[in-house]
Amino acid sequence: MKGKNEQRAGLLYGIGAYGMWGLVPLFWPLLEPSGAVEILAHRMVWSLGVVGIALLVLRRWAWIGELLRQPRRLGLIAIAAAVISVNWGLYIWSVNNGHVVEASLGYFINPLVTIAMGVLLLGERLRPAQWAAVATGFAAVLVLAIGYGQPPWISLVLAFSFATYGLAKKKVDMGGLESLAAETAVLFVPALGFLLWLGASGDATFLSGGAGHGALLAATGLVTAIPLVCFGAAAIRVPLSVLGLLQYLAPVFQFALGILYFHEAMPPERWAGFALVWVALILLTWDALRTARRTRAEALRLAVRAAEAAAPAATASASDPDASTPVK
Repeated sequence: MKGKNEQRAGLLYGIGAYGMWGLVPLFWPLLEPSGAVEILAHRMVWSLGVVGIALLVLRRWAWIGELLRQPRRLGLIAIAAAVISVNWGLYIWSVNNGHVVEASLGYFINPLVTIAMGVLLLGERLRPAQWAAVATGFAAVLVLAIGYGQPPWISLVLAFSFATYGLAKKKVDMGGLESLAAETAVLFVPALGFLLWLGASGDATFLSGGAGHGALLAATGLVTAIPLVCFGAAAIRVPLSVLGLLQYLAPVFQFALGILYFHEAMPPERWAGFALVWVALILLTWDALRTARRTRAEALRLAVRAAEAAAPAATASASDPDASTPVK
């Protein structure tokens, strides 16, 4: 019963995390007239404050000294911080400039880009269904390029930056709160410096926009940290296959908001491109579920064989008392 309750809680945490990430396009327009770079800087500064408080409460500080003694991991943290700042900044700009649908496409194709990077950079071998999914995704980008009159640069930059971020995080191998704290610590000084310069030049909106606007800018730390905490709680409670399915909630919500709330245009060629992306993701998901099912079945067969092999030995030991008697 406890296991079922844990999985149910994990599912709710996962839905909460991806649901919040999917609905975040409703938040960024509330921060106008702040520009995307100013919002990004506030997000970096306040995120460090939020995760710092969380780590203080949890008393999880031992990792800092260990990290500082590992230059390679520090370098990877710096790379992760750089690419996630590009991802965050472009996403905020996209939402506040009428490109919510194109931004959602970036997160739809992110799994395909991640697979392609695994092949090119890590030498991973793909199964036939994965090759078919990547090829379909490439065809979708071509169709969308024709529809937009140029490659969907926003989608591609978002997808590649987030895939690179995921690759760096995989190499660093740190917990969610710890890695976010390290990344925002790297970004804190330049972000704070930019905000101070903006204030000195009279272009900052933190104070000039009123107390409500300042509170919303400060809330960017919570908007960043809360979904991550929910994601971390989900990751330890539900299988990766379930998380893999839940990840599509965020771009689905973003896509729906772009069309239904922000009323962005969707001509037929864009529908065709998105349809190809969805076909690719269906192929990818089907292959992942089939592989996971086969892996579980193989593990069960190996466990049964091990038990069957151990049974005769146990029987022989029980029937031969001298076999277990030590020689004196």
